[in-house]
Amino acid sequence: MKSIQSPKITILVAWVIVLLTSLLPKIILQEVFKQTVSLDTQSIMSLSVIAVGFLVTLIWQPLRGLRPFLILLAVLVGSQWLVYNRIDELPFYRTWLRNPSFNVSMLAEQSLNLMVALVVIAALLLMRKKFSDFYLAKGDIAAPAEPVRWMGIKQGDRWNKLGLILTICISLGTLAFLVIAGRPPLDIVIRALPFLPAILLAAALNAFYEEVTYKATLLSVLESPVGARQALYMVAVYFGIWHFYGIPYGVVGVLLATFLGWILAKSMQETRGLFWAWFIHFWQDVWIFSFLAIGSITPGG
Repeated sequence: MKSIQSPKITILVAWVIVLLTSLLPKIILQEVFKQTVSLDTQSIMSLSVIAVGFLVTLIWQPLRGLRPFLILLAVLVGSQWLVYNRIDELPFYRTWLRNPSFNVSMLAEQSLNLMVALVVIAALLLMRKKFSDFYLAKGDIAAPAEPVRWMGIKQGDRWNKLGLILTICISLGTLAFLVIAGRPPLDIVIRALPFLPAILLAAALNAFYEEVTYKATLLSVLESPVGARQALYMVAVYFGIWHFYGIPYGVVGVLLATFLGWILAKSMQETRGLFWAWFIHFWQDVWIFSFLAIGSITPGG
């Protein structure tokens, strides 16, 4: 992966936009100043940053390369606001989302994610024309991997081997954490087996949604103006910050999600496709959704 030389001011402005449109402002307001931030407020803040950034690119020509990134970011923020703050409030969706059945509620939630992903893909087709331009392709699953000494990735290693190793390590690591944190009784685990088809579908849809919206699409519009390496870091940090309120909570969650975002985005850049990022994420989500299904079962019920 060769890094494209980009003006430092372009990289700096892109970093500011990435951070200000991530969950960082909300985290600071809620955790430091104890101010509750709604999705409406968060969306307004992000769209304001995007609007100011776009205006600056019109005035300052050296930053015009950031326009596709800003347009896509506006589409992402706007579609998330519409889907998660308006469509999910429709009566029939509220009924589905509040349904006690894991099969109904989880697939309703994933259908909302799919809406956002499809809107973003539609925007990219208008901007980029080809699916392969924004990594929506299988890619070369045996492509060479760029060496990373501290991870043990050596010169000559390829993604057909590395991808399988990462899939096993990340999925088993996730399973170990969930088992230690949850320790579900064996009888409830067995009772959750009928949920397996819904678990697999939810995992497949969620992995697709997150890899497309938070990594592939942003990489595709950031690589040209800021360079491949900086784009990789930006996408990883953006993805990581969005997991502050996830499991595990807080800084630890952000660090783990940032690493995961980096390695999955790295797989996209080096294979020029979505396969390994989706596949690794899918198996991690299988365990996560399995435990959500287990948690939906009432003991003794």
